[in-house]
Amino acid sequence: MGLLSLISLFSPDNGTLGTYISKMLQYSLGMGAPVFPVMIIIVGTRYIWMRCGISYSARFWGLFMLYLCLLAFIHIVCIPVGQEILPESLIPGGGLIGGLFLFVLRKLVGNHGAWVFLLSFSVCGMLLATMWSLREGIDTAREKTVDHWFLARKQTAASEQSTSVTDWDRESFFDQNRQISRQHPEAPLLLPAVTSDQSPILTTAKDTEEFRAIASNLEQVHVYTIPPLSILTKNQKPRSLKMQKELVDNAKLLEETLANFGVGARIINTCQGPTITRYELEPAPGVKVSKIVNLADDIALKLAASGVRIEAPIPGKAAVGIEVPNKEVSSVPLREVLESSEFQQSASPLTVALGKDIAGKSIVADLSKMPHLLVAGSTGSGKSVCINTIITSLLFKARPNQVKFILIDPKMVELSNYNGIPHLMSAVVTDPQKAATTLRWAVQEMERRYSLFAETGVRDIQRYNEMHQAEAIPWVVIIIDELADLMMVAPVDVEDAICRLAQKARAAGLHLVLATQRPSVDVITGTIKANIPSRIAFAVSSQVDSRTILDMGGAEKLVGKGDMLFSPIGSNKPIRIQGAFISDQEVEALIHYVKMQGEPKYLEEIASFSPEEEKKQESAPQDEMLEEAVRVVMETGQASVSMLQRKFRIGYTRAARLIDAMEEMKIVGPNIGSKPREILMTSDQVYGRYFKS
Repeated sequence: MGLLSLISLFSPDNGTLGTYISKMLQYSLGMGAPVFPVMIIIVGTRYIWMRCGISYSARFWGLFMLYLCLLAFIHIVCIPVGQEILPESLIPGGGLIGGLFLFVLRKLVGNHGAWVFLLSFSVCGMLLATMWSLREGIDTAREKTVDHWFLARKQTAASEQSTSVTDWDRESFFDQNRQISRQHPEAPLLLPAVTSDQSPILTTAKDTEEFRAIASNLEQVHVYTIPPLSILTKNQKPRSLKMQKELVDNAKLLEETLANFGVGARIINTCQGPTITRYELEPAPGVKVSKIVNLADDIALKLAASGVRIEAPIPGKAAVGIEVPNKEVSSVPLREVLESSEFQQSASPLTVALGKDIAGKSIVADLSKMPHLLVAGSTGSGKSVCINTIITSLLFKARPNQVKFILIDPKMVELSNYNGIPHLMSAVVTDPQKAATTLRWAVQEMERRYSLFAETGVRDIQRYNEMHQAEAIPWVVIIIDELADLMMVAPVDVEDAICRLAQKARAAGLHLVLATQRPSVDVITGTIKANIPSRIAFAVSSQVDSRTILDMGGAEKLVGKGDMLFSPIGSNKPIRIQGAFISDQEVEALIHYVKMQGEPKYLEEIASFSPEEEKKQESAPQDEMLEEAVRVVMETGQASVSMLQRKFRIGYTRAARLIDAMEEMKIVGPNIGSKPREILMTSDQVYGRYFKS
């Protein structure tokens, strides 16, 4: 059709149909008529090769505006005023469409106003068609202007022997200006997949104002500059044009596969993310959701995919989601998430960037609302990168007087490079025994803060900092990179400290981030899971491991390389996210910049803390028969009152007190109905801790 229209405009021998098409185009579009057949040819070619038709996107409307302005400009230049819609003025001008548009403009705003309107309309169309941001253009121009200003200032400073301004200062200047220009009176919803009635993790406008009030009062004596985002690299890899064709082909294959198995359904929407694409299906009336779920392996076979995850139904939608891995996986640079409005407009200093969801929307979360986080996944699934992302997000958001870190790294290679940053309360802990002691200090610090809150009559750290601005206390984030190593060395001490912190530390401003690559029940115990509701699961090998982390399956079908399921507190179903990526070079550059800001001020009480007095109190037996009773329990593997009565020929009351004493010492577990008590310690642990000679 496009070729026929184009030939009819220039060929003298058109025939009846060609003449009719030529006259219609000339009278409708005037001198702009040849552009219309070219547009039809382009659309037809795209449909044949890429199976995609007209998309009514912002680019489409921008091109439409430009074409309409072109017709009006032709008419305003070639046709005198007052002859816009005369028949003899249509062909040499912009046709009936351009003439009618210009006629209406001149009637409304006059001839000069029509020029202004058409120029403005053309600029808007060009911005929409090219997807070029006016703000980015202004920022670029401002950067070049200030570049010259800083260069002149450097030269002047050098001549006067004053301190020169570094490139880091210049970048920080831009980032501060850019953050100020992006501020918005309303705070964004950080997790769009969680509804408002069950989203305590979300940031509200009230919380934002409170955080801003606290942040404004937490100023250091020396000037600390938040690291500029220019330290991180941008994603230079463009998306392939084949991805759109792959999307259309998979949608057709999906409908055909379901039809072959007698399942009636139609695709109502597709969401293409960095790693996976979700096809949203609307089942026909009478089709059971379970029937679609049972076809997961058949769908994966037909699509030649490594694995397919089915979400039935999608929360908030009357549809079933089929998640298929993309053949071309694109990474999510951390800088893209940090530059998003969700991160920039969040005023909480504990905001962490996680990545992007299936729809490509940046996902950030507030650690103070979680209030603790469990990260688990198999080796190489992206767990360590996620921990680095959480730490670097906090470094890009908070100053050392706002947020402090306690980093525990039994593997000695993952977090040791953070030694020396001013946010640390102590050097990175690598000894498992020292890690258990550090956690016990954190429990003591939590109790000290609660005593402080009770004296001042406040409920949490936020209210305390508002009332005592000069003596504001920082939030403390405790990050354990490998929980399994700690649980092997000191399981009772570590589990007890973690549970006490998880239960009470939120209001005191202490938050836990636990990571492990061994998601088994002896590492992630039921007590730990019960007190840490916010969890991140990376790819695991079996559904059992997925249930250990999330209490549901799904993580065994993740594709790895940062693909995660994020289950925040208050969410019924996890959110699938492609985790943000930060390279080792970027981490080193950030750490170098932060170290240049100042030296860390370690708390000596953490290094010198020793719970010997507490151990003595615990080890002080109140019954001379306790040690012998413990020996019998460890030898027999049973802990019951009746057994002690028979062995020692004592009464029920004394035997019950002995069992209660063992429970307080964490040697045996609590009484669970008719089930026998669980033995929690080995003989070496018991005698090494309580009965030293």
